[in-house]
Amino acid sequence: MAPKASILVVDDERSIRDMLSIYLKREGFDVSCAPDGLAALERCKAQPFDIVIADIKMPRLDGIGLLNRVREFAPQTIFIMITAFASLESARDSMRQDAWDYITKPFDVADIRRRIDEALSRKKEHAAASPAAQGQAGGEPFGMIGSSPAMRKIFDLIPRAAAAKSNVLITGESGTGKELVARAIHYHSSRSENAFVVINCGGIPENLLESELFGYKKGAFTGAQQDKKGFLHAADTGTLFLDEVGDLPPTLQVKLLRVVQERTFTPVGATEEYHTDVRFIAATNKDLSAEVHAGRFREDLFYRLNVINIHLPPLRERREDIPVLVEFFTRKFAREMGKDVGPVSPFIMDCLCDCPFPGNVRELENLIEKSVALAKTSIMLPDVFAGQGQEPGQAETDDAPGGIPPGGLKLDEILDRIERRHIDAALKQSGGAIKKAAEMLGITFRSMRYRLQKHGIEK
Repeated sequence: MAPKASILVVDDERSIRDMLSIYLKREGFDVSCAPDGLAALERCKAQPFDIVIADIKMPRLDGIGLLNRVREFAPQTIFIMITAFASLESARDSMRQDAWDYITKPFDVADIRRRIDEALSRKKEHAAASPAAQGQAGGEPFGMIGSSPAMRKIFDLIPRAAAAKSNVLITGESGTGKELVARAIHYHSSRSENAFVVINCGGIPENLLESELFGYKKGAFTGAQQDKKGFLHAADTGTLFLDEVGDLPPTLQVKLLRVVQERTFTPVGATEEYHTDVRFIAATNKDLSAEVHAGRFREDLFYRLNVINIHLPPLRERREDIPVLVEFFTRKFAREMGKDVGPVSPFIMDCLCDCPFPGNVRELENLIEKSVALAKTSIMLPDVFAGQGQEPGQAETDDAPGGIPPGGLKLDEILDRIERRHIDAALKQSGGAIKKAAEMLGITFRSMRYRLQKHGIEK
């Protein structure tokens, strides 16, 4: 079994340290904590860490100071910085000092896990290949899985898009891996040493989105007690990833168009313009051509963003990639959970290949994670799928049959029942809080809403 990745959590707020420590240990990582930069520095001198998650603002030695000191003797350590929205300029400075990524408070622990996985994948890529290898790490181009013609076409497009300076629009359904492609383009471009900043255009309330994107001046509105630099400042000389750009409100589409065209912007409440050197990569699960035709998205902005287009096909259109994805996720979660899970049987693999997976790769990954979590040590993975007609609380035995009933079964119905039971259990345990239930199930709020609607659960 591969050794666990070691993580050091550094924050002067004990609640943050405890929360991250509990979560990351449960996820299978070897976790240590430190209350400030100096204590963290001593720990880093005493033992190597794969990743350091550090708050930027700390007493005695701040996060950027810690990063610089650790770089002197452990340059291979990956730093992920924690910052408040009000400290985005500090986050940008940390990226210039070779931090791998940063997260803003308040943050979602599932997002932390995703960034850790991406950071470890990036570290593996650097260790396994030279820059000339075009990101071929462990046989997984750019950290993505797939050998279908559609994916080979994307792997061919990524280095060409990275070498260009043009804006990129990535299209595809939710769960197809649009942000993975965006990160691959950035980290194989001439801007790779600078910041990769993500803004979810549909995840920030409209009344806050403008100030978060452009920043604001003190006194611009009630509560603006000091100047604040926005995402455009943080991404200067780097890449700004506009996730779900199709959800951008019309008023902001006009203002974003000016930035894309003129490379200048004006913070909220300011009178002077600022220049920015940002490359824009946008992504959407909508048909922007149809949105333009319907008058919901500006045509001029669409053409400015859609210089290079990369379309990610849904998983149902590249079913030949499902077996390798299943094997990859099975090994990944078995390793993280410390389980000895056998290979997937041909029958189960065929069933998975026939599933439509409306949630695409993300849904498949979630299904395999649940399956490995429910599997008993040394029990083959198919045993998790067999006998799922049991109601919660029914006893299971180690010698439970893993075969298929003589009359066959309906896998989609079985999986729907499994999903419904877990959703009901999560909602009950969370007291009906949908967001908390989604976190417990390891899915996004949007995915949870989709599943509630699919099962006719009123909330």
